[in-house]
Formats: sequence, C-alpha cells, structure tokens
Amino acid sequence: MKEQTLTFAAICQVSYLVQQLSRTGQINDEELAMLLNSITITSPENTLAVYGGEISHLKTGLQVLTDHLGNQSKSKDPELTRYIVGLLNLERRLTKKPENMQQLARRIEQAQRQLDHYEITSDTLLASLASIYSDIISPLGARIQVAGEPEILKQPINQHKIRALLLAGIRATVLWRQVGGKRRNILFARTKILACGQELLEQI
Repeated sequence: MKEQTLTFAAICQVSYLVQQLSRTGQINDEELAMLLNSITITSPENTLAVYGGEISHLKTGLQVLTDHLGNQSKSKDPELTRYIVGLLNLERRLTKKPENMQQLARRIEQAQRQLDHYEITSDTLLASLASIYSDIISPLGARIQVAGEPEILKQPINQHKIRALLLAGIRATVLWRQVGGKRRNILFARTKILACGQELLEQI
C-alpha cells in the first residue's frame, strides 16, 4: 500500500506541476529535476529510490492525493483529475504495445547517455524527453489536452517541459502498476490510500 500510495502521489505531482506550468509559466525547479530524473532511473533499489530516496520529494503529490481522495469536495479539481486519468489511460495503451515499450526503453537509454554531458533540466535534455513523449506516447491516442494560458503554452520551452513532465507521469503510472496499482483500488481502497498518504505526510 505504501508503494502504491507513493507512486500514485508521483502521478498527482506530475499533474499538479503541468497545471501550474500551463497556468503561470512557473514551477519549482527542484521538483521538475526530481521528476525528470525519475524517467532515467530504470533499475532502482526500491520504489522511493526513483524519487531521490526521500518521501519529502513527493510532498506536493501526497498533498494533492489527500485533497482529492478526502471528503472535502472543495479541494477536488476536475482538471487535475482529467490529467491523472489521462496518464492512466495512456499507460494502459502503452503496455499493450510491446514494440512501443522497447522503443521507449531505447530512447530513455539515449537520454541517460546525454546526462553525462548535460543537466537533466537543460534545454537539450528537456527537448529529448519531450520528443520521446511526442514520438512514442502521443501517437497512442487519447491525448492529454493541457489547458492554460495560450501565451505560456505557445513558448517552446514550456511545451518541452510539459511533455517531459507527462513522460515522467507515464514513468510513475508504469511504476504504480508494477507495485500492484489498479484503477479499481482508487475507488475501492480509497480509504486505505488516503490513510497511507496522510501517514506519509506526517513523516515529512
């Protein structure tokens, strides 16, 4: 349950940052770097190692998760829910296409090699990760329509960041599935996930 909650929190965090970036053009650079790094960590010791080994790195996502699964309806944001559901749908389509999974693994290896020369948040890596999303994930269909300020969304750097973040979201959904996450759990194990999320927040 803890691993499912952490990985679901990562999905929530990606969705939140996409929303923030598309609305304001600003996001926390450390959170961006941590989530982008998660794409390149393909053989982790454990689930938390994908996110820098600290529960605190997923604090934003845990807060979004507890707000959304709690009973305070005022905290629920339909746009965030749409992004989360969109990522779950895309992951489902991806895992049904082994050739796309292999292509994804090859492209991520290329990005890992680029990390020897560039920072994860450099324009070069952002463009690389964004193109992986555009080339492999977008053609699967069921595209995620990002809402926000047109002027912000027009800027290539923001487009790259959003696509790179959505790729991190796919990484999180694949991981969530690997640790036993299922869509019905969100409905039927909501109370357990919520309690676990609150417990993890208290540890930060």
